[in-house]
Amino acid sequence: MFEKIISLKNLFDAWAEFRKDKRGKKDVAEFELGLEDNIFKLHEDLKSGNYRHGGYFSFYISDPKRRHINKASVRDRLLHHAIIRVIEPMWDKKFIFDSWSSRKYKGTHAAVKRLHKIGLKISRNNSKTIWVLKLDIRKFFESVDHNKLLRILEEKTFDKELIILTKDIVESFNCGIPLGNLTSQIFANIFMNKFDQFVKHDLKVKGYIRYTDDFVLMHPDKNFLESCIPKIRDFCWQNLKLKIHPEKIILKTYASGIDYLGYICFPYHRVLRTKTKRRIFNRVTDKNFSSYNGLLHHCRSRDLKIKLLQKLNRNIPKNRHGKRFVVISRQQSA
Repeated sequence: MFEKIISLKNLFDAWAEFRKDKRGKKDVAEFELGLEDNIFKLHEDLKSGNYRHGGYFSFYISDPKRRHINKASVRDRLLHHAIIRVIEPMWDKKFIFDSWSSRKYKGTHAAVKRLHKIGLKISRNNSKTIWVLKLDIRKFFESVDHNKLLRILEEKTFDKELIILTKDIVESFNCGIPLGNLTSQIFANIFMNKFDQFVKHDLKVKGYIRYTDDFVLMHPDKNFLESCIPKIRDFCWQNLKLKIHPEKIILKTYASGIDYLGYICFPYHRVLRTKTKRRIFNRVTDKNFSSYNGLLHHCRSRDLKIKLLQKLNRNIPKNRHGKRFVVISRQQSA
């Protein structure tokens, strides 16, 4: 696997993937000026064992939560892509189906659709009340233990050179794994795979879905889910040195609405969070309307769409009777 990663073909193919949508970046343009020399040098350093991962450029973004991002150099990020191209297919086979972050053909929208499908199955087409336990890992990326992560990687990887390389990447960051590294996404799934297996095979929870460190358990028995909380807390700490966020343990009926991945999910539909609606309304422009409109297709959002169109002075769509939709406030309807 190490030889595949450092091969010139893989490095150049990884560059083709990496440079997409980054041509305007100064550091990417500078690396590309001497592309062949830079890639051949990276190949030689990896082959000879002289490669060492560099430091990080740190900054904050709001998406909408304020997040601390640590960005590696172009050379190091190129290597991250080369590694993912080789190891991802192997690891993906080991993950449970309902791990939904940073995997092909998955993502947030697919995850909330899957949540709806699981809810239908457990509730027998909404004929039974089901309960949802929602949990969150406290400061997940900062809390990933290097030794435990490396031990998990070593259990499934027999290529010593690859282990040395991944160790160099993991230990290039002082604490946890950095938001910003492409490798951090797969490392997070590898690390949490032990927890996924515990929930599915030890707790035997069929209604389980996880997106990074944000996960839910669905079951018709409230008492059963309550009994899972201390078991999950103990497993996470004893096996992964992770702490369940004490203020983000939520146990409620599915019918009352579950806040998950940006949506409030109900048995028959889902809507955007109120904060998300406000943020979209405040930020919408003619340039980004299509992007927001795509997001709204995944939930019940007719009134918000009309308000956005009115704000942008666009035509309001007509209903099947040829009349334009009108937004009626709760006070007016009352």
